[in-house]
Amino acid sequence: MMSFATKLLLATLLASTLMGTRAFATPESVPAVMQMSAKASSARLVIMAGVTGAESGFTVDWVQKSVYDALGDFPAAGDPALHSSDFVGVPVWIVQGSSGDFTLPPTKWQAVELGELFDESGVVTSATGELDASTDYVIRVKAKASAGYGESAPTAPLVVSTAVQQQNCTFTQGYWKNHPGAWPAGTVKLGTVTYTPAQLLSIFNQPAAGNGLLILAHQLIAAKLNILNGADGSSVASTIASADALIGGLICPPVGGGVLSPASVNSLATTLDNFNNGLIGPGHCGVTPATATTWGAIKSVYRK
Repeated sequence: MMSFATKLLLATLLASTLMGTRAFATPESVPAVMQMSAKASSARLVIMAGVTGAESGFTVDWVQKSVYDALGDFPAAGDPALHSSDFVGVPVWIVQGSSGDFTLPPTKWQAVELGELFDESGVVTSATGELDASTDYVIRVKAKASAGYGESAPTAPLVVSTAVQQQNCTFTQGYWKNHPGAWPAGTVKLGTVTYTPAQLLSIFNQPAAGNGLLILAHQLIAAKLNILNGADGSSVASTIASADALIGGLICPPVGGGVLSPASVNSLATTLDNFNNGLIGPGHCGVTPATATTWGAIKSVYRK
């Protein structure tokens, strides 16, 4: 026969288990998502936490709309057509938002840019490639389980679009990284250091991992290749000069061990990224407008 102390211990453990089960049976509130802007190679989204927050981060799934339409739904997990990323830490590349990181308190928001994840931090993903130009994608977002709450239901499917990449536009870093045979130059100088094509390709393939020097170098290499390829670089001439001055004699990984803070390069890298995507400079490719949803409409959900 069990002693009173044993019975009390078992009852306590059972109550604790049941309380935990009830707590995790309550899901996080569904976050809100909208498209902020788009480039030919990427789409920027705003993710806003619901009233319970998303304090363990959130997951974004995306698939080309043609695949979604053919299936009538998202592909099953593990299907190569389905791309998924867990946003769980602090970004250093796209830092726009009211939270400061991807672990969102209630009703706080953060921007993410699909197609720009190769150099981003705070993200667990294998989907680091650029998006295809002139392409519709279907997106869904879920808040991850956190203390006291289970994973949220997904948002309603949202269609987002990338911009048109017209002829004679500049090309993105992803294009140059994947088409080394099309490079118009044998060597390129970053700061005061000259790199061979093999070294440049190794830099392109090195994730930034929080190193601002690599964030800047990736965009600077692409910009210089675009100009050497015949693009008019007058709109970013001063930006390129400032980038070279900032880099100076630092040698980019993995060729060397140079480091810069992300904050010191963000403005320069963003301007060069806009040039490489055709948003400024020659052959302007345009920006796909955001959806008609407004911030007021999103915020009104949380005022009810």
